[in-house]
This record gives sequence, C-alpha cells and structure tokens, in this order.
Amino acid sequence: MIKQIYKKTIQLAGHKSSKFFLAIMSFIESFIFPIPPDVLIIPMTIAKKKDWLKIALIATIFSVLGGCLGYFIGYVFFNEIGIKIFELYGVDNASFLKDKVSSEGGVIAWITLLAIAGFSPLPFKLLTITSGFVHFNLLLFIMVSALTRGSRFFLISFLIGNFGTTMKKIIEKKLLKVSIIISVILILFALFIYFFLKNFI
Repeated sequence: MIKQIYKKTIQLAGHKSSKFFLAIMSFIESFIFPIPPDVLIIPMTIAKKKDWLKIALIATIFSVLGGCLGYFIGYVFFNEIGIKIFELYGVDNASFLKDKVSSEGGVIAWITLLAIAGFSPLPFKLLTITSGFVHFNLLLFIMVSALTRGSRFFLISFLIGNFGTTMKKIIEKKLLKVSIIISVILILFALFIYFFLKNFI
C-alpha cells in the first residue's frame, strides 16, 4: 500500500497543479500521511529549477500549519484521534511523556526530539501530536518546527535546484545520515543560544 501511495505521489510532481498538491501533502504529512514532502520536492525542483525557493517555501509553510493541526489534535482530541494515529505507526502509549517533559531538563530534551523529527525522516507527525498532548509551549513548537522543517526543505530544494540529478541520487542514498548530522549541529547551536540567554536573563 505504501509503495502504491509513493508511486502516485511521484506522478503528482509532473501535474500542472503540483504546487497545490505539495501544499496539501506537506500539510497532512505533519499529522498523519506516511510519505514525506521530499518525494514531491525533488522531482518538482528538477523539473523547475528556478522555482526551488518557492517550492521549499510552500512545503515549509504548510508543513508547519499541518504541525499546528497535529498539535491541536494532541491537545484536544488525543484520546479520540491521536491514539488512533499513534497505533497506525505501532506506538501504544504516550502518556509517560507528560512526566518526562515536566521534569527538569524535559523541555530541552523535547526540543531536541522535535528538532530531530523535524529535520530527519523520522515521523514528525508523532511529535506534533504528542507536543499538544503534553501541552508543550506552542510558540517554541512553531519556532522549532519552522526552523527544522524549513532547513530541511530549503536545503534539499537548493541542492537539487543548483546541482541537479547528481545531488538527487546523493540525497536519496544519504538523506538519513545527512539529516542526523545537520540536526545535531542545529541542536548544539540551539542549546548554546539557550544557555547563553539563560545566563543573562
């Protein structure tokens, strides 16, 4: 089933309304859809290299908006809807996370998880829903989501738009490793800023 969805998603990249489909896909991927927007971003950018900035911007904006809906689902309808989405991905229980986030250092740990999920191929949707469920700070959630999702989509679009199909092959093969390395760099930078501000506020 996933392979069929993947093939149909690839076909959408060549459609005249591909940007509309990218917006929809980026939105629903942030709370339930299993296929990441990269599947559309890569072929769309190859076909229209000059539009790489617009493609990345669409994916980022609608991914963050979808993340906000995921947050809302977790905040208001976790028991009714959130649990069912979790079950689709083989996760049985997220209740223990409330205690983790409220504990000392829990917020930093959650920002780290959210950043990794936002930038890497890990299931971002599970973190958006759980963020609402644990009542994580909404402003921080939006900021981290925009930073990490934007970094990922803009990086992919830029590389494909400027270096073409060769970079496409590298990204497809090494996406997880590259994502993890850049996520770690972003997290270390965020922690540096956090502790720097903490000492002066």
